[in-house]
Amino acid sequence: MEQRISLITLGVNDLAKSTAFFERLGWRRSVKQAQGVSFFQCGCVAISLYPRLKLAADAGAPPDGRGFSGVTLAYNTRSKQDVDAVLAEATSAGATIVKPAQEAFWGGYSGYFRDLDGHFWEVAWNPGFPLDDAGAVTLPE
Repeated sequence: MEQRISLITLGVNDLAKSTAFFERLGWRRSVKQAQGVSFFQCGCVAISLYPRLKLAADAGAPPDGRGFSGVTLAYNTRSKQDVDAVLAEATSAGATIVKPAQEAFWGGYSGYFRDLDGHFWEVAWNPGFPLDDAGAVTLPE
C-alpha cells in the first residue's frame, strides 16, 4: 500500500447547504455533473461532501453515529485488482473489513476497512479519477 490519502469524504446533513458553504469560501467544484455528491480538488487530495445517512449505509455503519464519525478517508488504487490486495494487506495489519470490495454504483470497485482506532477507510478503484505517478488524485472538471 502506497503512503497516501486520495479523498476525504465528509458526511453532511444537507448537501445543498454544505456545498454552498464551501463555494462561499471560494472553493470551486469539480465533477460538476456528479449528482448527489459534491467534489472539490484540494491540492493532491480531494474533498467530497455526501449525505451522512448515505455515507453510513455505503460504509456499512450504523446511521445513528455509533462507531461512525461521519468522515471517511479514501485510498484510491491504480487498478481494480489492487483494491482486494490493499484490503487483504489492511486485514493482515489488524484492520477489520466492514464492507468487502464490490462493484460500486458509480462505476468503480470499492470496499471499506476500519483501522485500529475505528476510522473508516474506503479502498477504491475509480476509473474516472486517475492517479499521477506520485499517487495524487486528479478530479475531472
